[in-house]
Formats: sequence, C-alpha cells, structure tokens
Amino acid sequence: MLDIGRYNTLVVQREVDFGLYLNPKEEEVLLPAKYVPKNTRPGDSLRVFVYTDSEDRPVATTLDPKAVVGDVAFLRVNDTSPIGCFVDWGLEKDLLIPKNEQQSRMHVGKRYVVKVLLDKKTNRVYGSTRIARHCRKAPPDLSVGQQVRLMTYQFSKLGTLAVVDDQFLGLIYHSETFETLKIGERRPGYIRHIRKDGKIDLSLKKPGHVSIDGSGQRIMAALKKSGGFIPCHDKSSPQNIMDLFSMSKKEFKRAIGGLYKKRLIEISDQGIRLKTQGPKTSD
Repeated sequence: MLDIGRYNTLVVQREVDFGLYLNPKEEEVLLPAKYVPKNTRPGDSLRVFVYTDSEDRPVATTLDPKAVVGDVAFLRVNDTSPIGCFVDWGLEKDLLIPKNEQQSRMHVGKRYVVKVLLDKKTNRVYGSTRIARHCRKAPPDLSVGQQVRLMTYQFSKLGTLAVVDDQFLGLIYHSETFETLKIGERRPGYIRHIRKDGKIDLSLKKPGHVSIDGSGQRIMAALKKSGGFIPCHDKSSPQNIMDLFSMSKKEFKRAIGGLYKKRLIEISDQGIRLKTQGPKTSD
C-alpha cells in the first residue's frame, strides 16, 4: 500500500515516453522522466517520495523534500492565494497551507515553523502553522533526563515553546534559557518534567548532576581566562552568576561543589580560585 507523503521503495513496472510507472497496476505511480535515474530498468527498485499532483493523482519523485508527513520544518513562503499560501518544501510543487491552518497571517519571503500533514480523505499533503493543534500528548515511554530533538516555534510569557521529536509539545522556561533562542531553531534538548496534561517541560542542558561536567568545564575555562580568580561564590546573586557564567545559581553551586571535591578550586567568601594558584598573599 502506498504511503502518501513519505518515502516508498517501489518496483519499476514499465517504461513510457514520459517516465516510468512504479508499482502494480491497481496502485501504479508515475515517476516523471526528469526524475528517473540513469540506467533504470523494469524490475529495479527505487526509493522515491510519493505525493499527489494537481489532479490528486499519486506521483513519485527522487527529489528530497525538506520534511515528510509528521515532520516539522522551518519553511519560506513563496506565494499567497485566496485559499492559503504556498511554502517551499524542496519539491517542484509548493506545499499549501490552507487559511484555516494558519496560526497568524503569513507573508511572502518570511519563514515559519510548519507541520506537514496528510488529509486521509483526499490523500493531499498540506501544511499547518497551528502546531499545538497537531501535536500529541507525551507517551509513557518518554522519561525525565532523556535527550530529545527540539524545534522552537513560538515565544510566550513563560518561555519558548518547542516541538519535541516532531510530535509533542514542550516548553523551555525562561529560567532554563541561558542563551538567545531563535524561532525555527533545531537543537537537542532534555526532558525535565512530564506534566499531567501530557505537555513537557524542557531543558537545554542535562538535568541534575549529569550537567556538572559541562558547567564545570565552563567555570574552569573562565577561571583560567581571568588569571585564576573570579569574585563570585555560592552566596553571589543569581543575576551575577548568570552574567558571568550563563547558568542558574543552582547549577553553579552544583558545578563548583564538584570542582571543589575534585580539588580543582578553592571557595571562599571572596570568590573561587584555581587550586593551582595557591593561597593569596598579602602585600
């Protein structure tokens, strides 16, 4: 059975002047001549992307779309019409985003986070910027601390909303954001908490003690750059720590605690010092 909007491995059945027909007669798909690899013959298997043409007939291509059904992607608007707008998704035929699937008015030349979907009644592939409408609740096999793939898609009062593994809704709180995020950014993240409503609280760093190594390395690098001493310690203000190290006070305390146990630094009321610097002498 054809998997519309995704990759299929199909067998070449017959050759015609304008291309190749793939698959048995009852589900045959045309691969236009311009997409046929050289020396392809009947009986060969081809991996192709299958979608529908302007007459809703299945058609194959060897081009690679920027996203398949179920994926999210950051796509540019090429054109608009009374029925919606059309975005570039890497194929000759642009992807339609119907008006009722637009979170807000879309403009030519701008890029938006788009979820690629399939209308099962018509087999038409379409897009939507109403991300939350088309995301599922987190499944039970996700766990706290697990690494996931994120795409940021909207800013809110609480933080930055992201799609988790192209399927689930997540939020990166302001308190967990230590760098500037951009809409449409694809990056790894970690699950901090799974709420009862199925939404996910996210972190850009591994939660708990597993993040100490990376944070500790950052602190060590800062100490070496500053000559071995920084006037910042576990009683410093959260804002001062954020300004100096781009991390929360909780993470900073864990990190310097780990460095102290490894005898790499000294901690005093004046700040933190590389152990190799030795005690501070008075004039």
